[in-house]
Amino acid sequence: MTSIIEFFNALGKYDFLQSALITAIMVGIMSGIIGSFIILRGMSLMGDAISHAVLPGVAVAYIFGFNILIGASIFGVLAALLIGFVAARSKIKTDTSIGVVFSAFYALGFILISMAESSTNLHHILFGNILAVSDTDIMTTAVVLGIVILFVVIFYKELLVTSFDETYAKTYGLNVQLIHYGLMLVLTLVTVSALQTVGIILVVAMLITPAATAFLWTDKLGTMLILSATVGVIASIAGLYFSYTFNWASGPAIVIVAALLFALSFIFSPKQNFFKLRRSVAR
Repeated sequence: MTSIIEFFNALGKYDFLQSALITAIMVGIMSGIIGSFIILRGMSLMGDAISHAVLPGVAVAYIFGFNILIGASIFGVLAALLIGFVAARSKIKTDTSIGVVFSAFYALGFILISMAESSTNLHHILFGNILAVSDTDIMTTAVVLGIVILFVVIFYKELLVTSFDETYAKTYGLNVQLIHYGLMLVLTLVTVSALQTVGIILVVAMLITPAATAFLWTDKLGTMLILSATVGVIASIAGLYFSYTFNWASGPAIVIVAALLFALSFIFSPKQNFFKLRRSVAR
């Protein structure tokens, strides 16, 4: 209890902690929202691929000194296009094309990072460092959050239909491919924004775990978006607390909290009905 009080006292004193809290909340919201569509569309592996494929773009941005959001976005979209191209023009399945493309991009990123000046940058990129966010990071995250909310509000019906019944969406006349790549672009932006908090390696956990947790509690998309964003915020705030109080890496701390919330939901949610299932097996 004392450590919690000390944490809130520190929030009132230190600007860097306030910045970290604001960024954590925004990342939790956007990750929860986009993550909901990712798991509903069965694209968890694609989320993993995009989160790793942006690494060379981040490396190029570091090397040449421009905004990492630009570099990472280019490579993220390029990876999504290549995955779609390989899957459509060959006999291999989509999951195989995802594995080939994202592993190649990830390897390229490591090579380019090794050419950069500081190995510290690599650690922050991989595992995040929310306590070191700058005003630019906060502004970038706020802009991406605005884009995410605007994208979902404008294309809510299209996202809803294509997420649950792609065949019907095509029959209805919706441009399924355009919606897909639009979602990939927004996913890339969210991934880059989350680099500072959880890093590339763990960003997919923040995209999937809060949404999966929310999915265990509801069948309604609107409710799921709200619950998923809420879980993301709770995990981010609690993870920040553990990161600051116990000097843990911010990314792993946030992801562990999210995983614990999922575990509790897995056991106690009415939809999962874990205890009833255990009793039925016992009989």
